[in-house]
Amino acid sequence: MGVPTWVWAVTILGVIAMFVFDFYAHVRTPHEPTFRESALWSSFYIGLALVFGVGLTLVWGTAHGAEYFAGYLTEKSLSVDNLFVFLLIMTKFAVPRIYQQKVLLVGIGIALVLRGFFIWIGAAAIEQFSWIFYFFGAFLIYTAVKLLGEKHDEASEFHENRLLRFVERVVPTTPEYHGDRLTVVLQGRRFITPMLIVMIAIGTTDVLFALDSIPAIYGLTKEPYIVFTANAFALLGLRQLYFLLGGLLRRLVYLSYGLAIILGFIGAKLVFEALHVNELPFINGGEPVPWAPEIPIWFSLTFILGTIAVTTILSLRKTRQDASAAGE
Repeated sequence: MGVPTWVWAVTILGVIAMFVFDFYAHVRTPHEPTFRESALWSSFYIGLALVFGVGLTLVWGTAHGAEYFAGYLTEKSLSVDNLFVFLLIMTKFAVPRIYQQKVLLVGIGIALVLRGFFIWIGAAAIEQFSWIFYFFGAFLIYTAVKLLGEKHDEASEFHENRLLRFVERVVPTTPEYHGDRLTVVLQGRRFITPMLIVMIAIGTTDVLFALDSIPAIYGLTKEPYIVFTANAFALLGLRQLYFLLGGLLRRLVYLSYGLAIILGFIGAKLVFEALHVNELPFINGGEPVPWAPEIPIWFSLTFILGTIAVTTILSLRKTRQDASAAGE
């Protein structure tokens, strides 16, 4: 799949244009979006991602199209998991509802730039070192096992990362918000407001999720262009999804289990692929391992779709049963 430079340029400019449009159309004037507004624009971005996938399939073939859709579904599912942490960050910093859209948009923009860097690093590593698939696969399997033991609820705590602690320690910060301003001058001295701090928190915290999601999508495709566009479309509608889901986030009680299964599956797939191109001398004498199973992309796409569907259905059934039991 050869992607011309001009296609990359148009794609990146298109993503930037969507962020600029989002800012001027929805975020520039602070307000709390209604359910209808969130539903319409969330549907728009999902529809845009699907149309892009269809176009990619027509131009580069069904195999690459399936890789894109599998990658997009995986990234979207992991993005929903991100929303739990975003909710905790918003609560910790007591961000007023009318300003949360701006925080999310800027934070997601920071996250996409940082993810772009990770995608470039991942592509370079795969090009030079085939054994990196062993590392990616093992890391995803470890993450899956760890995720099975975690709980995503309001009792969870958000822990500031080192960058955030450094900014708060070094840069003068006001304890209160000043509208949606990022900095403010008080008594002749410039301070940054909690608005800027929380944007940094959203953007840099997402990098931790990228440590899972970037290896995961490289387990489904080796094409950097597909990796980038799947990530971009997954993040573009995340702001609207945050307000749309609202209380539904707390009802997805089995989401972490579903994501663990998906990450574990992709981790195993990466290990199998590493065995197919094995060059490590202490494994099969440095020769490819012929008996390692090969998992086709159509099976990966079906498995991811099925896992998401089953996880959602079981989660909603469990919360309904708990609500009925509490009402008795």
